[in-house]
Amino acid sequence: MNKIDLHMHSIYSIDGEYTPKQLVKMCAQKSVKVMALTDHNSIKGVAEAKEYAEESGIHCIPAIELDCTFESATLHVLGYGINTEFEDFNQIEQDILKQEQVASIKRIELVKKLGIVFDTNEAIKLSKDGYISGEMIAEVALKHEENRNHLLMTPYYEGGDRCDNPYVNFYWDICSQGKAAYVPVEYITLKKAIETIKAAGGVSVLAHPGNNVREDKEFLERIIKEGIDGIEVYSSYHTPNQMAFYKEQVEKYSLLQTVGSDFHGKTKPAIEIDSVQCNSQGEKIYHSLMEKINSI
Repeated sequence: MNKIDLHMHSIYSIDGEYTPKQLVKMCAQKSVKVMALTDHNSIKGVAEAKEYAEESGIHCIPAIELDCTFESATLHVLGYGINTEFEDFNQIEQDILKQEQVASIKRIELVKKLGIVFDTNEAIKLSKDGYISGEMIAEVALKHEENRNHLLMTPYYEGGDRCDNPYVNFYWDICSQGKAAYVPVEYITLKKAIETIKAAGGVSVLAHPGNNVREDKEFLERIIKEGIDGIEVYSSYHTPNQMAFYKEQVEKYSLLQTVGSDFHGKTKPAIEIDSVQCNSQGEKIYHSLMEKINSI
């Protein structure tokens, strides 16, 4: 049982394209036996995913991905085996949505100051509940031919070195923390994220650390000391060297290891469900995770 994908997003994530039912169908088509719907700060799609997964003979682990901060860095923490009736999750989701609605206006202004042309109304049409992400801005901006000659935009067009996942790469390069169009949002702390997941009966796992922690051993050690239960070793963001590095770290600190594609759909077109191989360790990853969940 190596067909396992513990990280994917539905329409209940601001940047997800498919419904939970559609994701289950895609998992079934790829013979995935274990899945987890990990929407950003939301558990709204879990019940639907579990219902259709059961019909398809797939084990769907209830989960969430919480945005949080630690030492000024923005991190993502996956929570597995959670009680989806835990009210704190809804409160976190609503708080972030309100902040993002305000941040969206500032984000648009900052991107336009860079000389990038796009139709604000078109971006609004793509928005969910007034939240306009960097990925949505990119989707609209890339339709404007005049942006092809803009130095900041050429990498995202066909043939450019960032065209594999142009929307999310635009976000990372232009709208993420430390970049020109970054607008801060006050997320919960890493400690709060871990405590919330634990209070909901779940297991906390650091998502795709190669993307923001990289191979900073000292920083990673401080994160681990906050009480994280595991690390997403096998990720679509990780190079083979990073997977080997994080495999070494989970063994060193006796942590769980997980695997996830971080599938979103059009936001990350180069990433597919079950696109990350975990070197035939799927069954071990699954049983270790379930053993930890059941022990709480």
